[in-house]
This record gives sequence, C-alpha cells and structure tokens, in this order.
Amino acid sequence: MKTRSTLKNAIVATSLLLAGCVTASIEPEQIETVANPVIDANFPDPAVIKAADGYYYVYATQGEVDGKMQNIQTARSRDLLRWERLGDALPDKPIWAGRTQDFWAPHVSYHDGKYYLYYSAKPDIALDDKKSGLCLAVATATQPEGPFVDIGNPLKCGDGFVNIDPMAYDDPATGKRLLYWGSGFGPIKVQELASDRISFVSGSKPVDLVSVINNDDPENYQRLVEGAWITNKDGYYYLFYSGDNCCGPNAHYAVMVARSRNATGPFETRAEVTGAKNSVILEADERWIAPGHNAVIQDVEGRHWILYHAVDIKRPREKDSDDINTRRVMLIDRLEWADGWPRPSGWSALRR
Repeated sequence: MKTRSTLKNAIVATSLLLAGCVTASIEPEQIETVANPVIDANFPDPAVIKAADGYYYVYATQGEVDGKMQNIQTARSRDLLRWERLGDALPDKPIWAGRTQDFWAPHVSYHDGKYYLYYSAKPDIALDDKKSGLCLAVATATQPEGPFVDIGNPLKCGDGFVNIDPMAYDDPATGKRLLYWGSGFGPIKVQELASDRISFVSGSKPVDLVSVINNDDPENYQRLVEGAWITNKDGYYYLFYSGDNCCGPNAHYAVMVARSRNATGPFETRAEVTGAKNSVILEADERWIAPGHNAVIQDVEGRHWILYHAVDIKRPREKDSDDINTRRVMLIDRLEWADGWPRPSGWSALRR
C-alpha cells in the first residue's frame, strides 16, 4: 500500500484521556487542518511513547537543530499531529563514545519511575574483541524529555552496523523483558534482558527472527532488514521492520511486517503467509521517497497509528552540500487491520 501525498486532515476536538485523569467529553468546537509531514525537519528513525504527563514523546537519530548537533532529538505532542521540538535528550555523550558523532535510532520505555533510552553509538575505540562497529547502549532518566545519562558502558558491540536499532518490549504473556535489534545485512534478533533492564540475562543468546533475502528483484526490500518494532494484537505479535536502503542517491526503503503467536518467534512474514510478492505495507509514492523505520502506538481510543520517516521530493536534502535523499521528515498515518494484517489507511485524522 502506498501513502497519499498531500492529504490534509480534519481534526475534530472531542474528549481526551490523559494519564491519571479523564477529561469531560465536549462537543466539537473547531476544525483544524493538518498535513504531513508532522515534523518538517530532518528527524530520522522516530520512536514514540505515551508518558505519564499525558504527552506523546518522540525520539530520533542525531541531527542538527538551530546550528547545533543534538545527539538524540526529541519532540512532544498532545495529539500525535502537532509537535513541539524539545532539547537534546542525551546532552552528554557517554564516556566510551565521547569523541564520535554516531547516535542512532533511539527507543524509550518506562518502568517503575524510570525511563530507559536504548540507542546505538560508535565507540571511541574497539570495545569487543577488537571489533570497531557500533554498539547497543542504554541511558536512563526520571523524565521523558531527559536528560538521559548513559550507564557508563555499552550493552553489546560488534562489527559494522549489526548492533543498531534497539527496541525494548515487555512480553505481556511471559513477563520477559526483551530487546529486539539488528541490521548490517544480518537478521532481526531478540534477546532477553535482565531485571535491571541494562544487561542481558546471564547465559542468554540472541534469537534470529527475520532474515535477509538476496536477489536482484527491484521489488525486494529485504536485502537488508532493520528498525524492528513489536505490537501485540488479537493474539499475534506483529513485527514491523524496514529495508533495504534508507537514504542517499540509491534510496530504496519500505516498511514490512511479519507475525507470530510468540514474542520470540518463529515469525512468518506477510509474503510467506499470503503469497504476496513481498511483505511491504508502506512504500514510496509520488511525493514521499523511502518511507520507513516506523513506530506504532495506540491512542486513547485504541486506534493504532504508524509514525515513520520519509524523504520529501520537494526538499530531499537539508543543505546544498548534503547528498540527495538524506533529509528524512516525520509522517504519521492511521493503521487499519484487515485479514489479520496491518495496513496504513492513507489518511491521518485524530479526534483529540
């Protein structure tokens, strides 16, 4: 399914449930027009959470804001559509990555009064058997906007960019704390976190979930897989993932999905179950190039929304000196469910 390009949306003011309180229902008072992108700035790899203060917070890969580099970008919203940019969620680099500038694809979860920021970073020196690739990392804060403080050591390092795009998830069926991650032309993986949420369970090992498909078919987006996001619905765990080339002159990116009855698999892709040519549910259209690396969240009325980045063909770079297709703005669409699978609805309307 393809997104619609410049669709504007009627937003009708109604009731809003906030954490810890319920506002009274009100009659529609006004109609406002909102259009994608909802963040019209370079804001890649968005991850969203509903915080205890009633705001939705979204976090993104590093980026330059007002002439200054932010390690982890942040914004917040009451309605998922109008976003207020905040400061750097990780203002101080970790001691093991203080001289580099590679802070990618954050994910934030909340437990017992503490927020956990999982992200990827490039270490100053090789930290794992002389391997010098990116590392999975964890930082914590008492407020959703931060400041997050790194725990002082990486969670896992390795070659290249295998250890990127972490997503933490508590399995409602088993109570296990899980961390999904993966790219670098390897599979999406999952491994159980320990009770401290900043280390893996002793003796546990990563489990491969979705692997790459190597062929030259132009409709094959699974030559690389990354950006895992898990959602539970109607007895299935849905694993959203993206591939194969996020950006640049050869950008070729889309959102795909697999599902399983268990959070740790085995997962079957949409293509394997339905016989479709691929597992894509969101790909480029006449306005937006290389959409992907999504997050999914439910609003207060139980509706699912998909947030993701894409390149606007009208402005594909931040600066004239940048490569084409590197300015990734944030979009949002409603998710519909049909025949056991999600699909973007092609329009974005939220009663708030």
